[in-house]
Amino acid sequence: MSVGGATEAEGNLQPASREVGRAWGVAPPPLGVHAYFTCFKGIVWREVLRYLHQRERFLSALVRPLVWLFIFAAGFRQTLGVSIIPPYETYILYEVFITPGLIGMIQLFNAMQSSLSMVYDRETGAMRTLLVSPFPRSFLLLSKLVGGVAVSLLQVYTFLLVAYFWEIEPPLFGYLTVLPALILSGLMLGSMALFMSSVIRQLENFAGVMNFVIFPMFFASSALYPLWRIKESSVLLYQICQFNPFTHAVELIRFALYGQVNWTSLAIVLAFTAVFLGGAIYAYNPSKGLIARRGGPGGS
Repeated sequence: MSVGGATEAEGNLQPASREVGRAWGVAPPPLGVHAYFTCFKGIVWREVLRYLHQRERFLSALVRPLVWLFIFAAGFRQTLGVSIIPPYETYILYEVFITPGLIGMIQLFNAMQSSLSMVYDRETGAMRTLLVSPFPRSFLLLSKLVGGVAVSLLQVYTFLLVAYFWEIEPPLFGYLTVLPALILSGLMLGSMALFMSSVIRQLENFAGVMNFVIFPMFFASSALYPLWRIKESSVLLYQICQFNPFTHAVELIRFALYGQVNWTSLAIVLAFTAVFLGGAIYAYNPSKGLIARRGGPGGS
């Protein structure tokens, strides 16, 4: 083959024939920014479309926190009073206090749903197609993670719209300032779920893992009650809540709704995001991670 022919073959080489190209001594073409953007957009849009086509998932994501808001909060309003604590500058209703916790609940359950889809894709073999593409594995997992966060943002803002008509009205700028906090908390919870999906062997085991992870994280946090009240009843439980990353995700959202930053919670959320995401990338490594011990991306 002439030099010109080799150049033409190199330019037209498709990702599926990269190994063949290497065998013939033709270097694979580098992946450009446009290729990365196209791949990223495709993965994120797939997650959004999957969510929009599953109406029962949309309804369940709203019904669960709304039941807590309309029934649970109304029943405990007089029992669980909330004193003036940051970021609040006056006494507030109990419904107002638990709203950030219910937002965290939405993101937590959405992260677990994304984990469920990863397990399903592994069982059906769809994950194998994704992970053998020429793009870096870390980029593919991060794109999948961002798609899950995008879905959680749709759920959260729909919930905030319903809560607004229930007279739960943070400052108007709070709807904008909370967005970075929602993205960070969604990335942390999604990274945790992504790592968990590498551990779950079968789809049938998912429900048990959800109960083992979701409910302890949710109840041992500041989602439903202030930490100072927990400390009054049990110092040990208070310390557990302090080490719970979900607590800091809720507090980050709580402060952001009022245009403030809880720097401690921000640092902890960023640290746990890095740990969980690094663990997920390692776990999905075909030569070193947990997936390799079960026979590759297909999970066989």
